[in-house]
Amino acid sequence: MPASIITRELTKRYGNDPAVALDKLSFEIKPGEVYGYLGSNGAGKSTTIRLLMNFIQPTGGSATIAGFDVVTDSVEVKKHVGYLAGDVALYPKTTGHDLLNYLDSLQGGVDADYRRKLEKRFEAETHKPIGELSKGNRQKIGILQALMHRPDVLILDEPTSGLDPLMQEAFYDSIREARDRGAAVLMSSHNLAEAQRVCDRIGIIKHGKLVREQTMGADTELGKPVFHVTLADPKQLAQLKKSAHLSFLSQEGSNTALLQANGTIASALKDLSQFEIRDLLTQQISLEDEFLEFYGDKS
Repeated sequence: MPASIITRELTKRYGNDPAVALDKLSFEIKPGEVYGYLGSNGAGKSTTIRLLMNFIQPTGGSATIAGFDVVTDSVEVKKHVGYLAGDVALYPKTTGHDLLNYLDSLQGGVDADYRRKLEKRFEAETHKPIGELSKGNRQKIGILQALMHRPDVLILDEPTSGLDPLMQEAFYDSIREARDRGAAVLMSSHNLAEAQRVCDRIGIIKHGKLVREQTMGADTELGKPVFHVTLADPKQLAQLKKSAHLSFLSQEGSNTALLQANGTIASALKDLSQFEIRDLLTQQISLEDEFLEFYGDKS
């Protein structure tokens, strides 16, 4: 099945700045897939989203959404996309009801029953002027306008910002519904637990580069055990790093390493048995461990 979102070496440099904000980004998101896009502030997440929405122009590379080029076919692209900005800016004097009606008319009509279902699910205060709403309640209106026309593609920048836990659950339910009907979802987030819970895959971006992609699920790397190994002889650590059935993750001091099984557990333990081990602990790696591997002390 063709991917709904495709980027090919998508690059952005602002003005004469020698540093690139986005450096040859390439990924694909298929229909019925939720892709979590993770990174710190300034990593390039919002730049990516603005390029996909054609709010800014790429310096190099290309991107397509639903088969249409995001630059040359921008109008057609927007017919397929539900978009939520990272900092929702809505007309403050109009009510949520009137705004949604206006956007409904621009779409040529939406399913009224589905819209009412969303309004009820999110307990949206659509009768009040948007300027009188709290951040969380403004966020709800932003989510409604992105979801209500059941788009083929959802592009959501920090979508749960300002939502309380109950409304976050409502959002997750809505994203699962969108995925189940075949929508492709690109969701940027700082919330690691959220990404691990709702996403099918995640990509970690740092300094404009996609440094890691990870499929979520019990049978992937996140589900494989990690061994915290302290050797009696520090000189053996170099040899341990070369193990065929263990992946080296990090080192602590001169004789302690964090290793992950890259085959069967039995094969990993067999490799470990060749060394004199002073201490051995096992743990499950989490998405936060993955994230900190790229955003910890490393530059």
